[in-house]
Amino acid sequence: MAYDRRSLNLYHRGGGGTPLPSSYRNKALLIVAATAAYTAFLYHSGGAGQFLGTGPDPNLAEAARNGLANMAASNRKLQISTWNIAAINNNPFEYWITYDENPEYENIMSNIEAFLESPGGNDVPVSDVFTEEMFSELEKRMEGVGWDNVRSYWDKDFSKRKIVSGFMKDPLLGSKRLASMPDRITNTINVVGSNEPVCRPTVINMYDGDLSNLKLWWAAWEKFMFDTPLTIEMKDGTFTDPPYKLLQPIKKSKYPEITTEEEKVSLPLQTMCGAIFDAILVHMMNTVSKPDVWQDLKKTMVENLNKQKVPHTLDILEQVYGASDIVTLQEVSASFIDQARKRGLGQAYWIVSPGDMDAVRDQNSVIFLLKETFPAGPSAEITALVESSFEEGVDVPIAKGDILAITATDRDGIPFVITSFHGDTNGLATKPVLSAIVKAMASDPALMTHKLLFGLDANTYETAKPGKQQDVLEWAKHYVSYDLTSCWGDVPNPSNYTTFNSRTYLQTQLNKACKKSDKRANGDVNPKDFILFGKGDFKVGQTWKDNTGDKKYIEDMAFPTLKFPSDHGILATVLEPIAPS
Repeated sequence: MAYDRRSLNLYHRGGGGTPLPSSYRNKALLIVAATAAYTAFLYHSGGAGQFLGTGPDPNLAEAARNGLANMAASNRKLQISTWNIAAINNNPFEYWITYDENPEYENIMSNIEAFLESPGGNDVPVSDVFTEEMFSELEKRMEGVGWDNVRSYWDKDFSKRKIVSGFMKDPLLGSKRLASMPDRITNTINVVGSNEPVCRPTVINMYDGDLSNLKLWWAAWEKFMFDTPLTIEMKDGTFTDPPYKLLQPIKKSKYPEITTEEEKVSLPLQTMCGAIFDAILVHMMNTVSKPDVWQDLKKTMVENLNKQKVPHTLDILEQVYGASDIVTLQEVSASFIDQARKRGLGQAYWIVSPGDMDAVRDQNSVIFLLKETFPAGPSAEITALVESSFEEGVDVPIAKGDILAITATDRDGIPFVITSFHGDTNGLATKPVLSAIVKAMASDPALMTHKLLFGLDANTYETAKPGKQQDVLEWAKHYVSYDLTSCWGDVPNPSNYTTFNSRTYLQTQLNKACKKSDKRANGDVNPKDFILFGKGDFKVGQTWKDNTGDKKYIEDMAFPTLKFPSDHGILATVLEPIAPS
């Protein structure tokens, strides 16, 4: 278990719940410690096996009833916040953002859209941008590393293509992955011994070198790809090689549009296409804007959206949501967890991460427990039990780190199962994961009486594609079937959105780009985030969503912004206990 086991000193924060009188605190700590220890003992000693299938453990059932009664009698409430903080996007231009501070952003993005949608005289031959001289130099480089010659592809095809209609907007080129594959692999590379990644010289990442003309770009690009050894941690150990060695062949078995002949030369062919792609991007930016304007704009965006994303996120959690009793987060990196523990958050909260962290994607679900509310901290991680409770034979689309499920006992002795979950893009894992949580709790007498609190990015949709996406109202029927409800009630409003993001034209998948006028209609604007709890345990006192970092939500505003660092809004609710009858 990856628990941050610090001392059990209570840490008081303004608004973090009613402080405990010293006499009651000692009594409460004794009850909590005993209950937590008993719960952990039952779980680790086999739980259901010990009870041979009998009903809920009577001692825990009594503790849960008494705890809810005490909580209700003292008028204590529970604030829960959930937030998909979103993994860091290395391309600051990929999504439309709201950038009120500088009108040049809208001007540049609108001009790029016009360049690609109505290029007119800007649709020049590729050889006018990525020149014959550049290709000849690249040709020598590729032959020098032992790759096959692709001169015929250049002379007969690519050099004659138009940069927009024949290259950037060629759907076949996209389906063959000849430009997007090398971008994905070499765009941003994490290297051993440095906190800063190394970026390929291009517009669509955090590269901070001078791209004011194609000559400067080409010199930097060629040096990066072939002359810059990088030390990289791989599955099989640590390797030091130039970036071109990271490229992988494009297999026809996976990308059937690529021809057999292209597959054989896919390494040099994708390198050439990647170079053409980057050259066109630099050319476009310097055509629609002055170099000092767009490059200064990019530096500001990189600083706020990329480099300062973690500090901004931590500031919001600490300064605005530091009164939450429970915080469930999704898409959290290991670095974020380490930084959170070093700040005031680490003093105020037990910061709980999965025992089996996702080190490859580096996206994990995490739970913060306020030490004042949960003085004994987490009792046990039951993620493995949940994952083993999926319906047999059903393929549930989850990845390592998506689920974190733990048990914990609050200061009134109420035992909880608390879960954080990041759903797959289409939301198809959301219903199976909830069913598995319920099944896991029902399988063990030590868990049957626990109260479920579940914060998640459900990835549900207002208008879902049948069979391909999870409809939000169908999701609601599912959780209600387990006698659960949500911070949005039994029947959530499908147009109560918690996301508003849409792709721009400055990224590798132009088929997914949204025009400025279509950001709302064609973007990801959906009701995705939820907090679930037992219908007979709590009722909602207040719920709010936030896309400003100031407990306010501005409808019809694309985000992230320079001040709000995620493409998901924060969701928070204040729950009031229902006293047992």
